[in-house]
Amino acid sequence: MARLLDLRPSSALAVYAHPDDLEISCGGTLSLWSASGCSVHVVVCTRGEKGSADPEEDTAALARSRAMEARAAAEVLGVKGFEQLGYDDGTVENDVHLRGRLVGLVRRLRPECVVTSDPTATFFGSSYVNHHDHREVGWATLDACAPAAASPLYFPEAGPAHGVATLLLSGTLEADAWVDISDTVERKAEALRCHRTQLGTEERWVDELVRRRAAEEGDKVGVRYAEGYRCIRLH
Repeated sequence: MARLLDLRPSSALAVYAHPDDLEISCGGTLSLWSASGCSVHVVVCTRGEKGSADPEEDTAALARSRAMEARAAAEVLGVKGFEQLGYDDGTVENDVHLRGRLVGLVRRLRPECVVTSDPTATFFGSSYVNHHDHREVGWATLDACAPAAASPLYFPEAGPAHGVATLLLSGTLEADAWVDISDTVERKAEALRCHRTQLGTEERWVDELVRRRAAEEGDKVGVRYAEGYRCIRLH
């Protein structure tokens, strides 16, 4: 059953694969929480250097540009902290190294809620396959939160154990909870416009895209604009 999620965590961590993923997926939610006093930190796992179809692309320069865009977008959303892990685009694996880094972040930041990609969402209709990195980062984040970060026996060198209360999975085919972003949809669009290497400089179509997708989600729960998630309550 479709339901509005009245969740206002005191602290939250969003973990995504590429620069621009989190703005697309949960930008309205993070902006809403930040404005309400939540301590929001965001983590981008890759450099995003393959975000181009140009075979002559200077990938090092593109990675630098995308890092600046991601930081600018984070400032627009009002989040407290931004971190980029520096993995190569397209090659992220849910391995013990990545899980260990994520466990360390969870234990250091101690978020009440963690937001990431739903790794079970592979095929969207008959024309889109979810990116490898989205799925791997989603799995790694889930594995880092449940049970690793909560157990002192996993990665004991990563600090005191911390149990995350709630997981929100975006880009899901099994949404069961929606966040009303009617007050922050414009901020979401503004943050997404920072990613000019990916979306160009024509702002109007970006705004229209954001509003159209958010309106489609809002219709499901009777609000103007929303973002949908699969909600997992760990405790």
